[in-house]
Formats: sequence, C-alpha cells, structure tokens
Amino acid sequence: MTTACTEGTAPELLGTLAADRATGALSTESGVFYLSAGRVVHVESAYSPDLGELLTRSGAVAPAGWWDAVERAGAVHRVGRQLVDSGRLTAGALELCHLGALFDAAYFALADGGATLRFRPGAAHWLGAVRPVPVATVLGESRRRRDLLHRIWPDPAVDTAPLIRVPGVPPAELPPRRARTLAQVDGARTAAQIAAALAHRTFHTLVELRRLAAGGLVTPAPPPPATPVPDAGGAAWDEPDTALLRRLLDALEAL
Repeated sequence: MTTACTEGTAPELLGTLAADRATGALSTESGVFYLSAGRVVHVESAYSPDLGELLTRSGAVAPAGWWDAVERAGAVHRVGRQLVDSGRLTAGALELCHLGALFDAAYFALADGGATLRFRPGAAHWLGAVRPVPVATVLGESRRRRDLLHRIWPDPAVDTAPLIRVPGVPPAELPPRRARTLAQVDGARTAAQIAAALAHRTFHTLVELRRLAAGGLVTPAPPPPATPVPDAGGAAWDEPDTALLRRLLDALEAL
C-alpha cells in the first residue's frame, strides 16, 4: 500500500522514518529512498547512473555477469550478495561502488523537496542491503555536496539539463578529467549521461561541469521551441471522418 505524505519535506520525513525504524520506499519527485529498519540501504534517481551502469561501464563486472546476478537473485533481493558469492566482485569493491551510487542518487532525490512524497511500507530493492547508511549521514553528505557545488557555480540547472558548449569560447588548457568531461558535452547529454559515458561517479562529473560552467565553457541548452497549435481554420487540422463517427454512434446506440 502506498501512503501519500503531504506534510513535511523529504529530510523531515526521512528523519521520522529513521526514528520509527521503518522499512519501505520513500519516493520524491526525482528519486526513491529504500530503508530497512530506519537506515538507507539504496537510493535511485533518473538523474544519476545506477549501480549496474557504473559496474559494467567501468569493466568491474561484465554485462552478462551483472544480468545473470539480477536474474538469479533479483526476486529474493540478493543481487549484491550474488555478485560477491559468484566471485564477480569483492565485497569491498561492491561496498565502495554502492556507497558512491547511493550518495550520488540521494543528492538528486533530495533536490525537489516541495513535491508530494509517497511511502510504500515494506518495499525492498532487488539489490539487497550492502551497507546500510544512517539517514543523518545521507542528509549531511547531500548538504555538503550542495554547498560545495554552489560555491563553484550557483546555477543547479547544470546538474540536470542537456548541456552545450558556449560558442566562440576556445577552451584553455584543461586538466585531463575536465577535458574528457568537456569532450562529452554535445548539446544532448545531461550530467548523468556524461557520467555514465565516462563510467565516473556523478558527483565528480558535476564538479567538473560546474567548473566548466564557471569558466564560461558550457551552459544549459535552451529549451526546444514550443510546437504551434493549429488554429480552427488552419489547414494542418484534419477534418474528422464523419461517416466513421456516425457508424460508431449507431453501434453505441445499438448496444
């Protein structure tokens, strides 16, 4: 059963769930927190590459091995354990990558605090618990990241919008990581897609993108032009098939 939570922000509700030692999934506008006994065991966000993308794109786990683990253990919420038991990944490497993905996704999942929140009691993630993290630690790390990124460049649109290079600005000599990040900016990719393409943690990519924005090299792409709505007399508006409508009306009346 899903419960709508209309009062309180995401951090406040997470604090309440932690105090109640709740188990389930709290959904925000841009992510989902999975809790077990009041601790965060996993976070997902569409704005951040998931653990499978990070492991397979980096070469830590072969794609076939990842999907084999999902198929074998997903239904029982033990994919992480399956990766370790099968010898595809060490426990330490899994914990390190999982914590990075968890904190990256939490940063985005906490970004929209004003939307309606929903909690599904008892819901569990198919990955299973790897290293549960206290809610206070997750909230503190998200605040630290937000403050750091704001000091570099204050516009958070860089984090989620497709990015373009600023025309007419030749890049100066850049550090290697920043140069590789800039090379992925093509007018369509977002920070999450750039991070996935580079097999980098999202936060590290955000730092480089905000530095590039502060240097005047990248900026959010302008929104696409709105599709014009044809007026009543325009030729673009198709006339309805009157005969077809009449047959449908006759059939409905017969029923």
